[in-house]
Amino acid sequence: MNKPTLFRLAALAGLGLALSGCSMGSMLGGGGASNGSANLQNATATPQAVAQAQTSALPAIATECPPIRVRVGGEAMFSYAGGRTGDARSLQYQGVIDEVTRNCVVSNGLITVNMGASGRVLLGPAGSQSSVNAPIRFAVERDGQAVFSEKYTIPVAVAAPAQSAEFVKVVENVAIPYLGGETITIWVGFDTRG
Repeated sequence: MNKPTLFRLAALAGLGLALSGCSMGSMLGGGGASNGSANLQNATATPQAVAQAQTSALPAIATECPPIRVRVGGEAMFSYAGGRTGDARSLQYQGVIDEVTRNCVVSNGLITVNMGASGRVLLGPAGSQSSVNAPIRFAVERDGQAVFSEKYTIPVAVAAPAQSAEFVKVVENVAIPYLGGETITIWVGFDTRG
């Protein structure tokens, strides 16, 4: 390097040191701290101020929509003629859940969920129904405890000569309180119990 370049680098380094020294006094406790920063050093919060800050604090934000799952044993339903459960020739109809989905909006400490299921009803060898009621339950659990559970009866028309028909059920605007850190799961399935 030539002398003018070295001189410029030395001048820049000196200027940097001089400017950094201007604020070192108050950072290390000396150098005439302003009255405002001295007040902050000795500040203590009152219990009322702490309580107010806690109630106005923003809740934790869910980073993902909870998973939606088909409950084990709830993925299909079967109806047999004459109570002959398991006899393929006595099968009147069966229902199956093909797809489940959900979407979420997080706002003001709530997860608002829209959830849906689609499936089919298929007539069996003993089936002559023109309409079948598909009982589907949607539930939401937080840490293993149900916070929402609702059963819906979906009428499914099976028009001749078709041997099957599709159904769709969407449940909208289910608001779930969200505190942060909990495990939330959405469950869907046929519920053939009374």
